[in-house]
Amino acid sequence: MHGKILMSALGALSTLGALVASGAIARAATPDLATPPPGARHYVIESTGGKHGDSWMWTAPDGARVGRETWNLRGQPWDWDSAGKAGPDGMPVALAIHGSSPQGDATETFTATAASGAWKSPVDAGSAPAAGRFYVSQGGPIDTTAWFVDRLLASPNHTLDLLPGGRARAEKLTSLEVGQGAAKQTVNLWAVSGLAATPLFVWADAKDRFFGTTSVIAWLPEAYAGELARLEAAQSKAAARQAPAFVAQLVHPPAGPIAITHVQLFDAEALRFLPDQTVVVDKGLIAAVGPAATVTVPPKARVIDGHGMTLTPGLWDCHMHVGDDYTGLQELSLGVTSIRDPGNNDALTIDRRTRRAAGQLLFPHVYPSSLIDGKGPYTAQVANVATSQAEAIALVDQAKAKGFTGVKFYGTFNAAWLPATIAEAHKQGLHVHGHIPAGIRTLEAINDGYDEVTHINWVMMQAMPAEILPTDNGIGRFEGPGRYAKDVDLDGPALSEIVRVMAAKHTYSDPTMVAFESLYVPENGELTGSYSPFVGTLPPATERGFKAGGFAVPAGLTRADYRASWAKMVGLLAKMHKAGVPIVAGTDGAGIELIHELEIYEDAGFTPAEALAAATIVPARLVGQDGKTGSIKVGKAADLTLVEGDPSKRIGDLRQTRLVILDGIPLEADALRTAAGFSGRPH
Repeated sequence: MHGKILMSALGALSTLGALVASGAIARAATPDLATPPPGARHYVIESTGGKHGDSWMWTAPDGARVGRETWNLRGQPWDWDSAGKAGPDGMPVALAIHGSSPQGDATETFTATAASGAWKSPVDAGSAPAAGRFYVSQGGPIDTTAWFVDRLLASPNHTLDLLPGGRARAEKLTSLEVGQGAAKQTVNLWAVSGLAATPLFVWADAKDRFFGTTSVIAWLPEAYAGELARLEAAQSKAAARQAPAFVAQLVHPPAGPIAITHVQLFDAEALRFLPDQTVVVDKGLIAAVGPAATVTVPPKARVIDGHGMTLTPGLWDCHMHVGDDYTGLQELSLGVTSIRDPGNNDALTIDRRTRRAAGQLLFPHVYPSSLIDGKGPYTAQVANVATSQAEAIALVDQAKAKGFTGVKFYGTFNAAWLPATIAEAHKQGLHVHGHIPAGIRTLEAINDGYDEVTHINWVMMQAMPAEILPTDNGIGRFEGPGRYAKDVDLDGPALSEIVRVMAAKHTYSDPTMVAFESLYVPENGELTGSYSPFVGTLPPATERGFKAGGFAVPAGLTRADYRASWAKMVGLLAKMHKAGVPIVAGTDGAGIELIHELEIYEDAGFTPAEALAAATIVPARLVGQDGKTGSIKVGKAADLTLVEGDPSKRIGDLRQTRLVILDGIPLEADALRTAAGFSGRPH
């Protein structure tokens, strides 16, 4: 799964407006969603993994804009419509959405008068002056985005003030000719800032009207659905032209050694914090480490006073599906110098690696896995799809040829192919991890050779009722644990056996606790600890997305039931840790959740040192790089993070990055934050 924050990022684009009827817009009295009439513009919702759904937009007889959309992302359904009426300036004066999302009822309304606009969404309600401001909804079909883009590109300087807050601006990046024959046309790529920390990309036609979007999930007109690969390639190339400017702005190789003196140091290998240390960095490596009283600072070294600060190895996000070039800036600003990408568009991964090696892209080290799935309605959206065991084995060989470090299997993969395919991966020296193919227990995949189980829910699935297994490549992987985990005996035979085997086989767990907390714990409108420290530092539309709440609770259960199941997952993590199962910290989100992941580890009984090891030395061991990185030792790569505060007492202090050193090059954390789209430090 890509995580709820990925969907929030997509939501800032693909569910931008939610436009519809107040009393000013006629609407049927029935709760049924609108039916697209003949001639409605039809969009295909797709990714490199296949088609996910359909969207339509049209103009009603009364002049209202209407959208209708239904799609499903591996069991997570969206089914909604929108309608809206524009004022004389083309801006919304009456907007609404009806239908549902994975978070439940998506009903949302906005009305505007000459004096003000008022809105009510699943996560908030409010009012503010509306003149000249476009209401950005919390949900809705792609037509809400189309309306927004049309108005943005028609506005002076392509700039538009927003409600509930913020300002959007569009910049044209490139053009591409698409279609054949009479359908041939030129479309332009625009980068839209102000909705999220980093630009969102949309395509418009030659008349500056919305054409489509191709960011992870694509919405393209039916006649142009076959152009996805070309549009993605053009978008990637255009976006890449922005990256060298950040390298020039932020990267200043040191003229000589760097000495960080009188600093508290985290010794990841010994699991201890050492006071009053000095570390010397030279020529990209750690040249000296020891007590400040005994380490000699080289002449002409840049000296950084470490009093009141803590120096850690560069952090790892062991579950980050890289979004784009800006992901690197954001991760570095958080002290993350290494990423394990557990599945992405392989071509884009290779492109970023090539540009990074050429000095054209500022980015952490990336250790990628190639995502392999079977073919079906729940195929992962960036999967390499196998329809036979031979194809699966060939995809493993391709992963090795591409220089990847692992392969990740998914829920629609045929479980019967696992033994032979895993054997080939191990023969090629690749790490094997992933979701569990539908229909089998997690322990079966471990016995077939999994080196790592991805996500805490898949460990909990070992104790789920058998009827959940056939649907656990869809919503069952969420709803099963949410419904039944609360009643599971953590010391019962099912979980005791899988934990025993994982510890004995040294099978890693990448639990992504923050992802499941966000699915089970918050109601709509509530923030989890992942996001509250960043409120006030990101655009209003993004912060609103953080309040989207957890999955809607099924009939017969309550939010308290889901929270009780979440508590059992934390208990399961504690059991795994106590048994010696190696844990690596990852987010499966935007990345800003990483430190909260470690806070949850503390809740599960980890010491601060053990939690921090899960984001430093343990991931380095997982990818076989612990001889080069992951701890602060002489001769290792100088990938370091300097934070203000004392994470041995408050692990949340890790958010207070002040300096990040990547391959021996110092990067100012505040400058990285600004480049990544943050308006200030987290709190």
